[in-house]
Amino acid sequence: MLWYVDVWLFPSQELMMSISSKIVEDINAMKKLGLVSLVFFYHDFSEDQKRGIRGLLSSALSQLCDQSDAYYDILSTFYSTHHNGGQTASNDELAGCLKKMLELPRQAPIFLIIDALDECPNTSKTPSHREEVLNLVEKLIDSQLPNLRICVTSRPEADIKAVLERFIFRSISLHDERGQMEDIENYIKSFVNTRREMQKWRQEHRERVIDVLTKRADGM
Repeated sequence: MLWYVDVWLFPSQELMMSISSKIVEDINAMKKLGLVSLVFFYHDFSEDQKRGIRGLLSSALSQLCDQSDAYYDILSTFYSTHHNGGQTASNDELAGCLKKMLELPRQAPIFLIIDALDECPNTSKTPSHREEVLNLVEKLIDSQLPNLRICVTSRPEADIKAVLERFIFRSISLHDERGQMEDIENYIKSFVNTRREMQKWRQEHRERVIDVLTKRADGM
């Protein structure tokens, strides 16, 4: 079975954005060669359309139909059955349309990258936006679609780890790596030494700031 789930857990938003950008860059290079299809969705707490499952599903469908005529035909039929947009599709219907695309034979492998899942709100709403996305990921994994590769990036929130650690083929947690403190220190050094206003400080003052911030980060 040629499917897998990667989970990348990051201690900070900045490090997560840096690594996920590199992941997308590498897969995008394969996409340009026609070797794969790519669906990338970045959760953003500050934007309604990027907070929950509806934004994820709508974006995934739109991205896929731009990469294959066969995917376009599926979405076009789906659009027609909903009176050309006159009837609002439910989240379940959108998910069903996505599953039809993912099940389509003789298509390039599909990389589904769900970035910054921790930015998806985990509120008192039942189910919360985050629970809905996690439920979708669980269903996709359970389907064992041979053409699908899933990569999830997130900070190590307890509820996200509890769900995904049961399924993952490979998990990379930078939060738990022995070199994490060194990475944090290097980031702080780069920030302090390149900021124009901080370059006016004495060297010993900059070193003191780096030392204090690194110790207080405590791996976070």
